[in-house]
Amino acid sequence: MIDFLQYWLREAWSNVVEYFTYAGIVFLAFYILLKKPFWFRKIQKKLPKVTDYGRDIFYSMLAIAIFATVSMFTFYIFAQYNNTYNDVGTYGWTYYVFSWVWMFILHDTYFYWMHRLMHHPRLFKWVHLVHHRSTNPTPWTAYAFHPLEATLEALIMPLMAFTLPLHGAATGAFFLFQIIYNIYGHLGFELYPKNFHKTWIGHWVNTSVAHNQHHKQFRGNYGLYFLFWDRMMGTMCNNYDETYEQTTETSLL
Repeated sequence: MIDFLQYWLREAWSNVVEYFTYAGIVFLAFYILLKKPFWFRKIQKKLPKVTDYGRDIFYSMLAIAIFATVSMFTFYIFAQYNNTYNDVGTYGWTYYVFSWVWMFILHDTYFYWMHRLMHHPRLFKWVHLVHHRSTNPTPWTAYAFHPLEATLEALIMPLMAFTLPLHGAATGAFFLFQIIYNIYGHLGFELYPKNFHKTWIGHWVNTSVAHNQHHKQFRGNYGLYFLFWDRMMGTMCNNYDETYEQTTETSLL
């Protein structure tokens, strides 16, 4: 029991540090220190209320507790049954690189369909409404989930661990990347360059504009890392290109 508690505390503390470090640095930069020079890249030309920040942080702490619990079961209690490994030589570097592609595809696909399900009228107010109270999201919104949604979000961990073999360090690095990209998605400022959405890569990559539209309009743009499923399923917001262009049409020069 003590070992379980130690693992849970270590995981929870690690997530808290990552959340406050990355979300805090980005918030300090864009919402305080560099707010004026980068305001031209603000997607919605207004700021949330202080109470919005507090609500997001509160629910983020609940979500982190749930993430730590699911991690404890996946990577500690049932460690002998999952498919994680620690020696790259076990499967080689080619497979190691492929596993990153697999994690991106699996997580993005899982998130898209889970996200659309949470928008079903019978589920939305019970599961997803807390996250959507931030109609003008900030970095603090990245983990602001109702406990039920946090549980659904966390199920990607066992889904990954009990399917194809994944290197332990690669899995940890991937989940670090996902919180960083999640913070970018909720940033409220667009960081990609002008006309990025018109490039071959930009056509498929999710942007802060895309996810900000989702928070503002409560529909469309359900993807996480990519826009593949949105484009294939016809769930892109109709005014995405126009909004992206308006947000990035000016520059510091």
